[in-house]
Amino acid sequence: MNANANLISDRPTFVTHLECSWTGEIYEADKPHNLSRAGKPLLVRYDLEGVRAALSKDELSRRPNDLWRWRELLPVRRTADIVSLGETATPLVPLARSKTGGGEVLVKDEGRLPTGSFKARGLVMAVSMAKAFGIGHLAMPSNGNAGAALAAYASRAGMRATVFCPEDTPEINLSEIALQGASVYRVNGLIDDCGKLVAQGHEATGWFDVSTLKEPYRIEGKKTMGLELAEQLGWELPDVIFYPTGGGTGLIGMWKAFDELEAIGFIGSKRPRMVAVQAEGCAPMVRAFEEGTETATRWENAHTLAWGIRVPQAVGDFLILRAVRDSGGFAMAVSDEAITDAVASVARDDGLLLSPEGGATVAAYRQALADGRLRGDERVVLFNCATGLKYPLPPMRASLDRTKPIDFTKLA
Repeated sequence: MNANANLISDRPTFVTHLECSWTGEIYEADKPHNLSRAGKPLLVRYDLEGVRAALSKDELSRRPNDLWRWRELLPVRRTADIVSLGETATPLVPLARSKTGGGEVLVKDEGRLPTGSFKARGLVMAVSMAKAFGIGHLAMPSNGNAGAALAAYASRAGMRATVFCPEDTPEINLSEIALQGASVYRVNGLIDDCGKLVAQGHEATGWFDVSTLKEPYRIEGKKTMGLELAEQLGWELPDVIFYPTGGGTGLIGMWKAFDELEAIGFIGSKRPRMVAVQAEGCAPMVRAFEEGTETATRWENAHTLAWGIRVPQAVGDFLILRAVRDSGGFAMAVSDEAITDAVASVARDDGLLLSPEGGATVAAYRQALADGRLRGDERVVLFNCATGLKYPLPPMRASLDRTKPIDFTKLA
């Protein structure tokens, strides 16, 4: 098997049109779009009967194990437009049952992707489609990881990228974005304030806005998490998925992926309960879920150490809430203290270094198990969205003086 076969093999594509997620209005494929006329995200639609006839599980199993093996369910038509940095399938890492207290718990470790986070999935698709459309300059707001992914893929494709980040974004994220060729700016505000600058600068610069859900293709990249997960579990979806939810692209994308997999005959009608995990300091989806509203109002004074889920207002709020409710799931918030404890305990007990957002899913799992929202026999998947190496870590102060006597029996 040629390891690059998915990148160099022409395969049939099945995109038919785009559809407004709010009104159902139809939009032409194969041309650039941002939001619909209703100001809502556009969803890519496929000829799923055609996909069903063209793609089998056996055929899929013969392909290299990367994101591009799903070409029939992806929007990039021409192989020449694929921009890739090696988007391998990410592993499912089990947590020790003796430590979790419940049933089987698997962590989907997205930190193994290029640029160290699951943002690579969405941005590789957005940049590949921008290349197909001949777009030369992309812009976005970012809490860090998405900006890094955009910078990397834009550089790979020979495009310009401009990124606006909240002023307290960790230095490592800003340096990563800058080193990979993007213009990056600190902004005295939150991510939605940064998003306003992207919109304001469009007329003056002509850049294309690739903000979360403001173009159709990041969802298509993120949905590969759901496609991949189904195959890894033998085409039997888990009972519950805990997903760290800021803009919610991945949660929306996975829900879409499951419907598409059923339509092509790869899975049945069973769905996991989808749990949107937020931080107590920024929980607009939790509040909307509990109040029974279809959309979420902006969360004021948002704060949490899990920067990736510090999104005060999500463009796709109604899509997140629909997926959660339709699945019989729920939305829940956890404290920064619980997040910190989860990251530390999983690192110590399982050797897995989670991001704070990944730690939030562990904290939510524990809380849901304790309060009865989760049964002890359910198979659960938690999403770790990035490597913990991209975040500030606790200091280590122990030292030894090699020139003096050392009592090795007292070393921990």
